[in-house]
Amino acid sequence: MLTKKQHELICFINDRLADTGVSPSFEEMKEALDLKSKSGVHRLISALEERGFLKRLPNRARALEVVKMPERTETKQAPAPASTRRIVPEPANDVVEVPLHGRIAAGVPIEAIEGASTLPVPAALLGSGEHFALEVAGDSMVEAGILDGDFALIRKQDVARDGEIVVALIEDSEATLKYFRREGAMIRLDPANRSYDPQRYAPAQVRVQGKLAGILRRYA
Repeated sequence: MLTKKQHELICFINDRLADTGVSPSFEEMKEALDLKSKSGVHRLISALEERGFLKRLPNRARALEVVKMPERTETKQAPAPASTRRIVPEPANDVVEVPLHGRIAAGVPIEAIEGASTLPVPAALLGSGEHFALEVAGDSMVEAGILDGDFALIRKQDVARDGEIVVALIEDSEATLKYFRREGAMIRLDPANRSYDPQRYAPAQVRVQGKLAGILRRYA
């Protein structure tokens, strides 16, 4: 039998995982349960672990797995027929730390700054392969839904097909995020904003660094 706070916490965590695939932070759990400190959250999580309702996933930031949900016996309702029961899928709540390599232009090419920081990314957003992240600077890809300040998630690869959005390194010094297209003997990098013109380069001037795999956006 769970306490009221334990029951509230596991329901809050389960709902958040079902909605976003990512565990809520300790601060979010503290506020949701109207607790005075995060130490209260730690105690509740430990108690739920001991009772076999929760499991912490090692080497993952903010990663919790709901092993089972408590029976809602307090409602004294008959169990739903098997045909109408809601089946909750196993949450994809892994968070992966990917390298964050600074800012990349979505307008006029700027220098790609190598950095040592990382960005936590829900594993569900990433497919196979090796990935890194770049912060978008500029507005030339807005018509593709890529805005200034977004984080572009890039799958490392050195080839691209026409129409793919790629990170292109120009003359080994400047990087840009554009649609990749071949135009005769030239490489054309197309923006997604009518205010910008396509950029054309000889193949020797352009090296593909990776293909866009997804976008992360933070809201103030």
